[in-house]
Amino acid sequence: MKIMDSFGAGGSFTEYYAMDFNDDVVMMGHDGPCHPKIAEGKIKVKPLKVYHGKVGHGLSVEMSVSHGPVTLLSVVETGKGLLKLLVAEAESVAGPILEIGNTNSRYKFSLGARNFVEAWNQEGPAHHCAIGKGHIASKIKKLGEILNLEVVQIK
Repeated sequence: MKIMDSFGAGGSFTEYYAMDFNDDVVMMGHDGPCHPKIAEGKIKVKPLKVYHGKVGHGLSVEMSVSHGPVTLLSVVETGKGLLKLLVAEAESVAGPILEIGNTNSRYKFSLGARNFVEAWNQEGPAHHCAIGKGHIASKIKKLGEILNLEVVQIK
């Protein structure tokens, strides 16, 4: 998230939780705080009777990522103990989301939802990644060169 924010793209925690095969989108989101710079419309604070499966109750933040170009970034530990940057560009698109007090959005990838998830997973990503506004894979590739890190872009 810090890398995305340093490039001016915002940056919020996310993970994929569903795929809509009819619309060919990957649905991603996460509970907790979001980066206000990347919100589509107004950010809501939502009281929850059950706070994400935990006993008790609480408040959560609900929003969608602005519609338009986005970049995903995962910092991955390789089998050799090295780090690599895994990146993909997509479009945040309108459509129904789960309104459960999380950051939730729908993303369309040029290679399609199924192919994206298969290609992304083949790189051994962390469970969570960061989402930011704009297509900034080229900047992340330059950062990888400076830091002497492998960069893999899913296209």
